[in-house]
Amino acid sequence: MRNLKFLAIAICGIVLFSTAEVHAQKMNKEKTIMVGGAEMYPSKNIIENAVNSKDHTTLVAAVKAAELVEVLQGDGPFTVFAPTNAAFEKLPEGTVASLLKPENKEKLQAVLTYHVLAGDFKAKDLINAIKVGNGKATFKTVNGAELTAMMDGKNVKIKDAAGNVATVTIANVNQSNGVIHVIDTVLLPSK
Repeated sequence: MRNLKFLAIAICGIVLFSTAEVHAQKMNKEKTIMVGGAEMYPSKNIIENAVNSKDHTTLVAAVKAAELVEVLQGDGPFTVFAPTNAAFEKLPEGTVASLLKPENKEKLQAVLTYHVLAGDFKAKDLINAIKVGNGKATFKTVNGAELTAMMDGKNVKIKDAAGNVATVTIANVNQSNGVIHVIDTVLLPSK
């Protein structure tokens, strides 16, 4: 009887190890992109990846404060222009702290949803739209306001309603529910 228990435990251990190994092999076969010192896995959703990026801790905190985690874990697809911590640091002093206050949740939601497009727009899609638009393309955000995309040499630039221009620094970070394009400036709606 004791041998049977040992055998059962050994089999469970082998099965668990094999399952973990298969999962690890699957993750290793994925084409990942490094963002903020972490691999971004196409099999994970926007939130599951973003929380691992050291360059996006402010964005993740803002998404949590705005109660948008569940939305960005949803099916999508979404295209997210993800500002880095350095992008948030460019804002006037006190702006981020003010936006993170519970009484400013709606304002924070408006800013964050202004960085999101409904649909999966890879860099080539943005560039093609810019070409078709003779150098500019307008995209409606989840916020309802518009962003303008343009080219500067080989760089995709995104202009907000306030006239701020962000550069896509890392494009096509594929997610299970869309794509992230890392940007160097926070985009602000006119509202």
